[in-house]
Amino acid sequence: MVRYMLVGLALATSASGLAGQAVLTKMEAVSGPTVIDKTTQTEDIRFRNEGYERMTVPVRLSGTGPYRFLVDTGASRTAISRELAARLKLVAGGDASLHSVAGVSTVSTATVPDLQLTRKAIKVIDAPVLESSNMGADGILGVDSLRSQRVMFDFEGQTISIVPSVSRTVRDEPGAIVIQGVRRNGRLIVTEATVNGRNVTVVLDTGSQVTIGNDALRKQLLRRKNVNAAQLVELQSVTGEKISGEYMFVRELKMGDVGLNNLAIVFANAHTFKQLQLNDRPAILLGMNAIRAFKKVSIDFATLKFRVVLPQPSENNVEVASPHATDWSTARQGG
Repeated sequence: MVRYMLVGLALATSASGLAGQAVLTKMEAVSGPTVIDKTTQTEDIRFRNEGYERMTVPVRLSGTGPYRFLVDTGASRTAISRELAARLKLVAGGDASLHSVAGVSTVSTATVPDLQLTRKAIKVIDAPVLESSNMGADGILGVDSLRSQRVMFDFEGQTISIVPSVSRTVRDEPGAIVIQGVRRNGRLIVTEATVNGRNVTVVLDTGSQVTIGNDALRKQLLRRKNVNAAQLVELQSVTGEKISGEYMFVRELKMGDVGLNNLAIVFANAHTFKQLQLNDRPAILLGMNAIRAFKKVSIDFATLKFRVVLPQPSENNVEVASPHATDWSTARQGG
């Protein structure tokens, strides 16, 4: 069985109860865009491919570093590794209920007083503390660190640009298409989409190596014989827990005016679908195997816009270079 490292989490903070018992108190991780300083600086950050489509950027914490953090638009909260939290002697917070693809886990938290991705530092309170071996990095940059920003991935130039959502730095260029999304639990979701002609809800998830589909979509496609034979694989979450899934190819994913052909999807009973109340309707978590098919991608969390630039020359349908599941047999699981 093949293992994939998947990073996607949401957090509900908690406080310690009487007699040392942890009392979990659920709260919304990301409530929406906040007021931002229009003069916030932007900076192009060169990212590293850490193998099998995972992507990290250099982050400084309290003037130290840089450290490798995964950029995860499917994570509601920014997380930090246990090793790094101990090294920096970060102040511990309460326990937390953490939602990953595998289920709900109780984790410890810490306060990160000074996280610097670009020139402007931010403070992260109650960041979940996870094992670096499970994350495959020193930490995770979630939506709480990016919610008033526009994140632009340039896969040809190997850079990420972080700018305020209100800035007008996006220029018109050939092959650019804008898709309007909606927000759910802090995540950016595209509702006007189809897989093999069937309606589907798309959750943007740059922290996932591969696109994941739910059982409702799988049953619909199998009923119409719209997918090929399945191959069993194993998914591993940031908590180290694992779930099994079926690896298949679909003919086409369409989002607005853009289409992706020959897309690999792992169909699994991921807890994320339940958390987003998408268990009973066809849905996918759009991972990096699909997102990297474009020349550029920008995700604007405040205006809820998903902008892609097609490779040139290209029509609106893009072929996805999706390897077979066996090609990931040596996928690194972290560290």
